[in-house]
Amino acid sequence: MKIERVEAITFTHRTYTQRDSDGHNHPGPEGTGTSALLQITCDDGTVGQAMCRPTDLRPDVLERFVRPNLIGQSPLLIERAWYAIYKWQRLSGGQLTDRALTAVDLALWDLMGKVTGQPVWKLIGGYRPKILAYGSTMCGDDMEGGLATPEDYARFAEWMLGRGYKAIKLHGWMVPMPGAPNVKLDYRACAAVREVVGPDIPLMLDPHHFYPRSDVLWLANKLAELDFVWMEEPMEEASMSSYKWLTGNTGLNILGPETMTGKHWTRAEWVKHDACDMVRTGVWDVGGISPAMKCAHMAESFHMACEVHGTGAGNLAVALASHNCTFYERGLLHPFIDYDAPADYQNRIDDEMDADGYVHGREEPGLGQDLNMDYIEAHRVNND
Repeated sequence: MKIERVEAITFTHRTYTQRDSDGHNHPGPEGTGTSALLQITCDDGTVGQAMCRPTDLRPDVLERFVRPNLIGQSPLLIERAWYAIYKWQRLSGGQLTDRALTAVDLALWDLMGKVTGQPVWKLIGGYRPKILAYGSTMCGDDMEGGLATPEDYARFAEWMLGRGYKAIKLHGWMVPMPGAPNVKLDYRACAAVREVVGPDIPLMLDPHHFYPRSDVLWLANKLAELDFVWMEEPMEEASMSSYKWLTGNTGLNILGPETMTGKHWTRAEWVKHDACDMVRTGVWDVGGISPAMKCAHMAESFHMACEVHGTGAGNLAVALASHNCTFYERGLLHPFIDYDAPADYQNRIDDEMDADGYVHGREEPGLGQDLNMDYIEAHRVNND
């Protein structure tokens, strides 16, 4: 069996979110979004698929870096394929991103699952068939009835408990929201949620990402008083020494790094230098399922949790396969967004959650996504 074809289908669909000037998602009026579907096809007709952004796999990236390393090769040698493409990052002039690596790796694992007749979460470890999800909110906004005030966060937390969530993570107010960043306002939202949910619900915070040390230490210590489980990415992660300082000066668990480049190598350095209490990974942050699992195993070797960043079929597979992952991150959630409604190109969402707050691994071979291929082809906008 050999890989015969690699293509990215770009298509349009409805969207109900919009990005602010700093790239954060908020609810918005119905608009038109564009997504891409990477397909890796073998000579026997088996197809591996991965959803991504059109900018992740531009035609020139596919032609220069991906196809030469995949066409004619075995689809089962995923580690070989990952390294063959990864090594081009150094001299790609920044064109070959970790997100491009991720899309390829996800499609190859989907293909592996279909070839072997197994779900990916079992192939990469299969620790458990279901995992508790935490409800992960969008960041704060200025919408009436949205997430504009600490009281709004508290009301939404009550709704999340009713929906079945057993843990909640807040994203604070971030630029360009009026008054952001404001460490005191972030704390007030956290305190309001803790008061509403009681002492037994695990709570976490992802605050403004560029707070100064003084604000971060104050906030961390206040969150420790509220018995929060962790705080993530409150400062620029390129400054590992700042995180080493923070971890050494607060009783709150610090989770990281999240968006810092360097894949599993960077995360190993953070562990070595005591810059975090818990390790962060995520398929879109480190270049795919393959390096995400390396992060999880590395963290386990040091008796550390490895929490998975982000939603989607790839992240769910990693969370289900990792012994030291506590939760699956489900979101982003907002009072004005119906997270459980499938997108135009889906027959069902990737991470359906039961009334007890669990997301289950599906038994279908591959990543377990259920895509509406008729819709995707009908709304295709490229001929690549």
